[in-house]
Amino acid sequence: MKICEKFKIKKPLVSFEIFPPKMGYSIDTIYDTIDELYNLDPDFMSVTYGAGGSTKDRTVEISSYIRDKYSLDSIAHVTCIDSSRKEIENTLKSLEEKGIENVLALRGDYPLNFDKNSLPADSFKHSTDLIRFFKENSDLSIGAACYPEKHPESPNLETDLKYLKEKVDSGADFLVSQMFFDNEIFYDFMDKLEKKQISVPVIAGIMPILNKGQIKRIVSLTGNTLPNKFKRLLERYEDNPEALNEAGLSYAIGQIIDLLSWGVDGVHIYTMNKPETARSIMESMKAIRGVLTNGKK
Repeated sequence: MKICEKFKIKKPLVSFEIFPPKMGYSIDTIYDTIDELYNLDPDFMSVTYGAGGSTKDRTVEISSYIRDKYSLDSIAHVTCIDSSRKEIENTLKSLEEKGIENVLALRGDYPLNFDKNSLPADSFKHSTDLIRFFKENSDLSIGAACYPEKHPESPNLETDLKYLKEKVDSGADFLVSQMFFDNEIFYDFMDKLEKKQISVPVIAGIMPILNKGQIKRIVSLTGNTLPNKFKRLLERYEDNPEALNEAGLSYAIGQIIDLLSWGVDGVHIYTMNKPETARSIMESMKAIRGVLTNGKK
């Protein structure tokens, strides 16, 4: 089912993001992870790439596995910055052949040590171009990324909102947010979307922080704001990995419960391919999710 149609039947949706194994590793290693995650009853899974666009060839294959084995809706991430138009056309053909109905259309990060001057002449430079291509050439449900604290390359949030409006006007019918650690920032962002007349469903992205190195990488890449209570958590448990893991998981669970109570359209959990983390979250929110959906899938 298309995600845009799924929202008409049920809210909030709860979903997981996974990524293919690194090149050189058997793709079979991800299937056990998917099997475990499916048993947690998500509404859909999305399949991303490895860093810098690596493993992109595996994304369609894994998305198809999720759909074919479990009849579970899946979203294939598609990036365009280092792909020629022909490559994007081939990706679309593969998606259609596999019966995949949903994509997350992204510009994507530049591959490591990549020379920007060597981009294909006919590559799409922005996610808006890719969204428009899918809208004009397919019947896919198209998702796009949004950034409650602005995209790292954007000069300010107002400019970023302008580009986001272009994504929606070009054909994006739902949005998935960058991870954030302060729900108030997300709620303020949603108010701004309303004022910009951006009314498509927005899925809130949450990543449980389970170790000190993880947060350093994330902040360096995204520039995300860390609220004081989250900083205190890190400072208190940074030298105790087990305690930090538990505290980080509890913080993410608290965020999700608050988001669901607020009335968010959906929650997207960046699982980092860790089913045990997703299981802890789903068990903690089981009663609340049941109340919100009246026990109906």
